[in-house]
Amino acid sequence: MRQGEAPPKGAWTGAPFGGVKAPEPILLPDPAGRFARTAARLARLAEGHPMEGWLEFLAAVAGAQRAAVETPFSFARPDAGDVRLAVEAGLPPIAADGWRRDPAWRDGLRALLDRFDQAALPAAAASEIARLRKRSAAGTEALADAFLRGGVDAADTGAAFWVAAALQVSFARLAAGLDANSLRLLDPRGLCPCCGSTPSAGVVRASGQTPGARYLHCSLCSTAWNHTRAVCITCGGARTLALRGIDGDAGVAKAETCDECGTYAKLFYEAKDPGLDPYADDLASLALDVMVSEAGWARHAPNPLLLVG
Repeated sequence: MRQGEAPPKGAWTGAPFGGVKAPEPILLPDPAGRFARTAARLARLAEGHPMEGWLEFLAAVAGAQRAAVETPFSFARPDAGDVRLAVEAGLPPIAADGWRRDPAWRDGLRALLDRFDQAALPAAAASEIARLRKRSAAGTEALADAFLRGGVDAADTGAAFWVAAALQVSFARLAAGLDANSLRLLDPRGLCPCCGSTPSAGVVRASGQTPGARYLHCSLCSTAWNHTRAVCITCGGARTLALRGIDGDAGVAKAETCDECGTYAKLFYEAKDPGLDPYADDLASLALDVMVSEAGWARHAPNPLLLVG
């Protein structure tokens, strides 16, 4: 390779022996595996946790999401031509706030709700499920629009929790059907290249061909994408970044704070716990969010299930 030439995708850079392989830019989700891992991790983290009951409930929700993913209902796949045009324009091909949703996503919502015995749920949750089941198709679609655009009314937050969980299922299935080689990272890099949503958290890998690489994990469609470390995922700044954690813990979770924009993002270290799951560990590490927010930083974006839960 001559000086100044870019290496081909997937090639080794540097010396032929002991070189460094470039991280894959985009990793599409395995929806069933994603929700199964989250459910198992939440169940494990719940044991002895101060929020044990709540985490057990969320583990059941993730298990219901896996069942919904595996429910055999058909839905429209993204058209290859539309995907190409979106990518060429620098846009996410299944944009959360613009994708023409197939009504079949509501079949996933019904499958998710059917997994819960309302008699065993807290009265408030059972009441919200009952109300949601009675809501018209148009009303449910309007609630989905409100959630995806960040405008859920306070009176609808309970029902929107279940809608958010079902939309995660639907968008994960859509993203899984895309061709990763046809996609491109977005500008700004802190947004999902598939649906344009914000990430729940980042993971610094310890395994695979590129240990040490950071991947952000989409809060909606579960796509993961590579993002440079030591760069703020909100503003792109690097001068005032700092990693902050809770003294005395295992060091799995850190908050990357940025004084340039006043935000922070969660970062999890696989080397500290190979079994971590960014979605489960994000929900189980709220004490870190409280500590950092009380110190003056705002989270870069809310977790969807916390936003409406």
